[in-house]
Amino acid sequence: MTSKIKSEFIKIMIERGFIHQTTDQNELDNQCHNRSMTGYIGFDCTASSLHVGSLIQIMMLRWFQKTGHKPIVLMGGGTTKIGDPSGKDSARPVLTNQIIHDNKNSIKNIFENFLYFGENKNDASIVDNASWLENINYIEFLRDFGSLFSVNKLLNLDSIKMRLEREQNLSFLEFNYSLLQAFDFLKLNEEYDCKLQMGGSDQWGNIITGLELIRKKLSRQAFGLTSPLLTTSSGTKMGKSAKGAIWLNEDQLSNWDFWQYWRNTEDNDVIKFLKLFTELSISEIIKLETLQGAEINDAKIILANHVTALCRGKEAAEQISVTAKNTFNKLQNIEGIPNKNITNPTLSIVDALNILEFVSSNGEARRLIRGNGAKVNDILINDENFILSNNDYKDGKVKISSGKKKHGHLTLIN
Repeated sequence: MTSKIKSEFIKIMIERGFIHQTTDQNELDNQCHNRSMTGYIGFDCTASSLHVGSLIQIMMLRWFQKTGHKPIVLMGGGTTKIGDPSGKDSARPVLTNQIIHDNKNSIKNIFENFLYFGENKNDASIVDNASWLENINYIEFLRDFGSLFSVNKLLNLDSIKMRLEREQNLSFLEFNYSLLQAFDFLKLNEEYDCKLQMGGSDQWGNIITGLELIRKKLSRQAFGLTSPLLTTSSGTKMGKSAKGAIWLNEDQLSNWDFWQYWRNTEDNDVIKFLKLFTELSISEIIKLETLQGAEINDAKIILANHVTALCRGKEAAEQISVTAKNTFNKLQNIEGIPNKNITNPTLSIVDALNILEFVSSNGEARRLIRGNGAKVNDILINDENFILSNNDYKDGKVKISSGKKKHGHLTLIN
């Protein structure tokens, strides 16, 4: 499929798995190939940091700029006061103007790690939609734009329809969100010649509403591109952990915990995440795809190092990688923690927990594993049927952990 693609941007989006839906992909590809385009993604200011769930959109902006185009980061200083109903079962809490202002300034810092800003042709810009939304005259807005929105279509937006089908309250305030997001796209198109809106798959309906408004009001073509909603292989939402949200800002989550989140990626997600969240070449990632057993841990370390370098800086990534290696080696040589000799290296994780007397039954072992309490060499094990292999043993030892405080060694003897 990518062999017919002309533009570097769309080729990268396809190869790395960023695309869920596009409007008129052939024409979008042609325009990306023939000229430098301007595109944007909006970020509401509902918290003082974005979390990992937003990282796929940030990477889309980064690739957009790296392939010669101009990205706009649209801060939702205005739309945050309304609240996007997409993917929500209830209305967002109403935030004060001061909290929104503080959140906006905190979030801005994230983008400096991913984009370069300035006055050159494809330098990134940060724009706040409060600059136009807060000055809207309601009567004038209804007169000038009300007839261009179809209530029938708005009611069929997933964000609206799902709330109505579940008979969950949808306020008139939230119902207006899609109109204001469409108006954002119109303003960016008029003032910045912005022709592309990108976002998560839950934003598809809002994006289409904006495209139609631009077509009806300005008789221009614009484009939409959405990324897939990411979940881990075990079905959990991307950006969540047992400790809570994985925040991108360092003051919300330490560099160590951020690195560990990626280090503990599930085996089946490593290659997908390398494509989405690093700039490793596809050829390098394909080589890592051949790793089996404990060697997959090497790919996880590469993932953690690269994502941390992008988000927290190369120095932080290097320091944490060295610290993690030293900590692992130190723990492997701690005296006084339980040790049991074994002759068969291919034990199940359930048997290993029983041998070290960390559990009193197989059932307790399985509950521990399901509760994210079991680790092998400090790597979280989610699979109740996990079997140790020779690759898990370092100098004849493997470390088994139950929770944060129980650690033990199994030592292989002949």
